[in-house]
Amino acid sequence: MAGPTPLLDAAIKAAFAAGREIMAVYSRPVAVELKEDRTPLTEADKRAHAAIAEVLGGSGLPLLSEEGAKAPAAERQRWDQYWLVDPLDGTKEFIRRNGEFTVNIALMQRDAEPAGPLGSHRPVAGVILVPAKDVLYFAWEGGGAYRLEEATTLQGRPAYELAASAKRLPMPHHRNAFTIVASRSHASPDTDAFIARMERIHGQVDTINMGSALKICIVAEGAADAYPRYAPTMEWDTAAGQAIAEAAGSALLDTSTGAPMRYNKHNLVNQWFIVQ
Repeated sequence: MAGPTPLLDAAIKAAFAAGREIMAVYSRPVAVELKEDRTPLTEADKRAHAAIAEVLGGSGLPLLSEEGAKAPAAERQRWDQYWLVDPLDGTKEFIRRNGEFTVNIALMQRDAEPAGPLGSHRPVAGVILVPAKDVLYFAWEGGGAYRLEEATTLQGRPAYELAASAKRLPMPHHRNAFTIVASRSHASPDTDAFIARMERIHGQVDTINMGSALKICIVAEGAADAYPRYAPTMEWDTAAGQAIAEAAGSALLDTSTGAPMRYNKHNLVNQWFIVQ
């Protein structure tokens, strides 16, 4: 992707459509149900998925969404390109009303490596909208990564115009210590061990606790040095953030291989990873 394409424009349009649905629900009491895996589901998740599916349906590409029907692995592994979507990442943060939830949309493409147990595809463009903060992160391969504030005031414009009004990532940040961003909801002994290891290497370490894919964006924009994740995530949780991190000069690395995370595995659960 040498430049923004109509596909990236469609992804941004879809993210804004989802954001409108989410904020319409956010403004009133929220009913919560539990999915089979005991994770929460709200009306906002469903409405955001429907909005994204409607916009991206015109692209002609398959859609793999947390809240949509899942194609069998054998079918989706034949796809060359597809959308990988989490319509509302951070449902727990949405329920807590702390604003730390996102819309994640990634454009996926078959990579150059042989397909295997660890995947066959990579993200080549990513869009993350933070509806409660009206901030849009977006990136495409070869074009850089961007952070746009008061984003809804510019919705409807093509990506290259949004990029001209946005801040390119990483942004200058003045920090006095090595900074780690960690999950607000999913602490683990391995994460504690990583923090202790960084303290031995760097001395003082500051930690930021945050929900959703925002953690990846915080590293991409330069506000933190690392985000270790030694707890389960799904492919739709990380793909858009990985595209943004990579375009900003960071990396999202599978800890089992030390290489960038790959996608479209038979099982859609991610390996542990570090963003740095």
